[in-house]
Amino acid sequence: MSRIGKMPIAIPAGVEVTLNGSDITVKGPKGTLSRTVHSNMAVNMEGNVITVTRPNDEKENRALHGLTRSLIANMVEGVSNGYKKELEINGIGYRAEKQGKDLVLTIGYSHKVVMTEIDGITIEVPSPNKVVISGPDKQKVGQFAANIREKRPPEPYKGKGIKYVDEYIRRKEGKAGKGGK
Repeated sequence: MSRIGKMPIAIPAGVEVTLNGSDITVKGPKGTLSRTVHSNMAVNMEGNVITVTRPNDEKENRALHGLTRSLIANMVEGVSNGYKKELEINGIGYRAEKQGKDLVLTIGYSHKVVMTEIDGITIEVPSPNKVVISGPDKQKVGQFAANIREKRPPEPYKGKGIKYVDEYIRRKEGKAGKGGK
């Protein structure tokens, strides 16, 4: 049995879950999320608890069991507390600023990189070298943060670039530290 799949999902106060066949909709203070679960998975709601069951132990159903439970738990967590990713910009002259709904990055290119805020996420720039992406959908928040990081990934010699706040960059020495002569 899937250790993750068999765990029940507790619905916190203020969150409303609607099941309609294989469609699930979760409403909360941070927003509304909906998803269609795989037709093999059975999603049941009794009181304030959601459980996910599978029909048999075939390989595909075993794989979908934990996945489905995790997706639903992430939806419940997202509409009640939300998700947040923090990025840090390192480098001389590198900075970020918010102009309306656009994030404008000055990251060492001949032009400024402009990224527009998508539906369901919010961008905050508390300081010129810090960007905070938040929203109820874990996948959207993570993907948008990855797209920003992709514009200038951190390099191992000086550590310049865009990195997650909790990310560790393995540093390399360079030509001078080689030894030799």
